[in-house]
Amino acid sequence: MAVRRAADRLEATAARSGYRRRRQLVHPPDAVALVAAATERARDGDEDALRLLYLLYADNVFGFVLAIVHDEHDAEDLTSEVFARLPRALSHYRTSATPFVAWLLRVARNAALDHLRAQRSVPLAEVPATASETEWHAHERLDDLRAALEALPADQRQVMVLRLIAGLTPGEVAERLGRSVDAVHALQHRARRRLREELTQAGWAPTANAA
Repeated sequence: MAVRRAADRLEATAARSGYRRRRQLVHPPDAVALVAAATERARDGDEDALRLLYLLYADNVFGFVLAIVHDEHDAEDLTSEVFARLPRALSHYRTSATPFVAWLLRVARNAALDHLRAQRSVPLAEVPATASETEWHAHERLDDLRAALEALPADQRQVMVLRLIAGLTPGEVAERLGRSVDAVHALQHRARRRLREELTQAGWAPTANAA
């Protein structure tokens, strides 16, 4: 089957590279059709489909989550959790509504924020002495940032997630979303301006370069 063969090829490539984390998405030539087929089969727990989706996107989920939780061990655990729960989560995914990678990163973001909220609920006496006040203050502001992102139009939010958090280039974002590079730049510009407005209203003082 195509999904199994693609997963085997990617796994062999990953093994040769020592399973190093990648910073960019690397897709087989027929990735669009493979991902569409894999998401359908993964809903039913198909192991080859889940393996393919993991090999394609686990590194990007890890990098996305790490940017939120700032702890590599927690990011690894959360990445594993996202993919372990993927069959059930896929029952809420509609292919026509959003690109799979944007949807998956939204699932990962929610898992990371839930993790931080759980940490925040730990009694103060149990907080490690090494936890700085700045780190905890940053955690408090994550809800404001999430609300600001949710306030963006869907296309602007997708660009911000893929461009600034997942680390994709404008060209890669354009390919994922089926838009031109100029359109991606325009959406990112409008999203930055809207985020500054939302975060300023929430009591932040973002600089001109804030996003």
